[in-house]
This record gives sequence, C-alpha cells and structure tokens, in this order.
Amino acid sequence: MTSRASRHRGRWPRAGRGPRLGALVRWLVAATVVTTVSCRSEVPADGPPRPGASAPAPPAQPPSAAATTPPSAAATAAAPAPSPLRQAIDLAAGYLTRSCHLNGRFNYRINLDPEITPRPAYNILRHAGAIYALASYEQRWPRPEVKATILRATQYLRQGFIAPLPYDEAMSAVWSDDVSNGLREAKLGGAGLALVALHGVEQVAPKSTDLNQQRALGRFIGYMQKDDGSFYSKYFADRSGRSDAWTSLYYPGEAALGLLLLHRLDGTAQWRTSAVDALGYLARLRQGRSVVEPDHWALLATAQLLASWDGATPLGRHGVSRDLLVDHAAQICHSMLRGVRSHPLGSPLHGSFGLDGRTTPAATRIEGLLAALTFLPERHAPLRARIRAAVDAGIGFLLRAQVTEGPHRGAIPRAVQRRADQPADSKFNRRATEVRIDYVQHALSAWIQYLELPREDKR
Repeated sequence: MTSRASRHRGRWPRAGRGPRLGALVRWLVAATVVTTVSCRSEVPADGPPRPGASAPAPPAQPPSAAATTPPSAAATAAAPAPSPLRQAIDLAAGYLTRSCHLNGRFNYRINLDPEITPRPAYNILRHAGAIYALASYEQRWPRPEVKATILRATQYLRQGFIAPLPYDEAMSAVWSDDVSNGLREAKLGGAGLALVALHGVEQVAPKSTDLNQQRALGRFIGYMQKDDGSFYSKYFADRSGRSDAWTSLYYPGEAALGLLLLHRLDGTAQWRTSAVDALGYLARLRQGRSVVEPDHWALLATAQLLASWDGATPLGRHGVSRDLLVDHAAQICHSMLRGVRSHPLGSPLHGSFGLDGRTTPAATRIEGLLAALTFLPERHAPLRARIRAAVDAGIGFLLRAQVTEGPHRGAIPRAVQRRADQPADSKFNRRATEVRIDYVQHALSAWIQYLELPREDKR
C-alpha cells in the first residue's frame, strides 16, 4: 500500500524536518513557553511532509569592531539566542518585508508547490492588515528595512485606494479597486482596517500620515452606521449608495477598533460613541445564543475600549454597560473554544481549531482569545484557564506550520498538511500549500500578543 507521504511526494515542497524540530519543541516545553506542545512533534512516518518543519537559525549579527576578539563567557551569557517564538516572529516579519515590492504592493499570494499557479487577485483590506502587523513588529523591534516597507505599503494604500466619496468630499473610503480605474465599491471593513493600519504607522513614523484623511475615514464609518449601532457593509459610487444586501462578520469589529484608535489620536468623542454603539449592537444581537460567530475583531475592539474605561457609567447612545461587553466577549470565547478538537500530542493537528489543519482560523481565534485575557474578570476564571490551555497549544501548532528555510522562509501556508482523505488535486489540497499575506499577518499578530502575555497567564 502506498503511504500518504509517497502519494504526495513531489507535490508538497520538501523542507528540513526531524531532529531539529524535535529540539525546538523540547526547548519550548523546557522553557514553559508552550507547555502543551509535545516533545514528539515530528510528523509520523506515514504522514505527508509539511513545509518548514526545521528549527530556524538565529539571525546573523552585524559585524562590529568588537567582533575581532572572542567574546567573554559573561558576554555570551548576557546575550542569549532569541527564543524560538521570537525567531518565528522575526521570520514572519521578514517574509512580509521581502514580499513588498518597491511600489508598496505586496506579493499577495504564492503557492509553495511550484506546480500550482495561484489565481491573480489582490485584497486591499488584507494589505492594510499586513501594514498593521508590521507596525506592531516595528514598535517593538525597530529595523530600517521594516520601517521602509511600512512606509512604501502605506503610500500605496493612501494614494491608490483612499479617496473621497463622489458626492461628499468630507468623507473618504477605501475603494476595492485602484482609484485610477474609477470609483466603484467601498467596504466598511476597508475604512476600519485602514484606520487600524494608519494608527500603527503613526506610532513608528510620526507625522507620516494625514490625520484629516483618517477623520474623513471615520466620518465614512459613521455614515455607514445605522441608528441601532449596526452597519451597512458596502457603499457603491453610483446612485445606489449604501447597501446591506451583503454583510460581513468582521467589518463591524474592524470598524469599531479603527474608530477607537482614531479616538486615541484626536480625542473626538463621536469616534468612541460610534464604536461603543457597534459593540453594544453585537452584544445585544447575540445575547442568549449558545453558539455565536468567532468574531476576533470584536474581542480586539472590546479590549481596546475597556483598557481606557472603568465602566462606572454606561457609554454610547444606547447605554452600553461594561458587563454587557464582558459577557459578550465571554460568549464569543466559549464558542471559539468549542472548535478546539482533541488531537493527539504527536499529531501535526494538535493545537488547531477544527479538523482540517487550517492555520488562519487558529491564528485569528488566538488573537481574539488573547485580547479577552486582558479584561475577563475573576468570575470567568474557569474560562480563562481554558483559554490559556487552548492558546498554548495553538501557538505550538502555528510554530510547526511555519516555513523556516529557503526563499519562502517565514511563510505560513493555508494548512499544516494536505488531507489524505481527499484527492491530491482537490481544491483543499491544491490550496493547502498556498501562502497569502493575511495568513502570515494573523500568525505574526498572534505571536506578538502571546509573547507579551503576562507571565501569570502563561502555563
């Protein structure tokens, strides 16, 4: 009988694996970074090869005058090698940096399998998300090449995709197509993510953005909001205008987070009021449901709001209380945790959310769960413990998925492996080796959040 590995040989890009991966995971366990990751993390002999299973080498140090003399033992001890988690973060940021062309546009999608040609596409919302993740990285570990990438990508976003509405120049939107091709469709989530990205850019390169442009984006979000706090999802440049014929799970949370970050920049009360109304609407809409959407952007926005609000007085036009938002967040977390499956410790799927080994559902849920850990009170202690266990295992899952060698080092494929129960040329298996900028962005964001998790929340 042909093994799964031999069936896929030549279809899945080969990468180093084995002893170095085992050493990496054993290091993680010994250091208590990810206690639930197994020391037996190598792929079983009958399993399909995975991309990037080898441990990344520490980044080379720049030459200096001191390099001519051997370092002392004390100096060596004072400068330990980066942790595997930090190495993974550096690799992911490096991948996004190398993927950005001189004009600021990212290499949006590749496939690790050279026999598969990706379908041409570009999503400016995910472009903004990549800027957001790189800005988070640059705030913590500044590097000239990363900052230059951020500025190029930001110019590409601002000049090519942000423009005023045709009938009201006081409002600006992020148009789904380059504005030189004519204004057609703008998405609520585009304005929200642009504000999130531009806030991050302003932190690493002050005065490199235009606050008036961000306010115009904020006014567009307010224009798209209904009286009950919900939103229209799209705006069309023709006379049809706002439309809620199609809705997005993530746009309201993205819009709320963008408005809260704009409020941090200029202190205008209406931005926070609109964000509170949006989160309050979602909370009331989902009350009483046992299963709700895995809305990680709502969790990130809630964390941003509660970090600067004591909750003594209800906020918003509808009197949103802190307890309402906390209970809503707990509701989302419970639903997310229902997606965790009990995969054996030695399985490549251990720590994933779901049965198919996709990486981005795990990364986005980890982002949301980590945000919730910053504000869930002691009355949710059992939930907090479940979150910690799921996040620890999920971080290990993402680490095992990352490509660590070769021209695509730092990449995060769509899935940790191909599915043996489907033909090699099935849609899932052809896309399993796909790498898109948002796959890398969400893993990078999750890893940065996890690295900064207070010690008492790491088990």
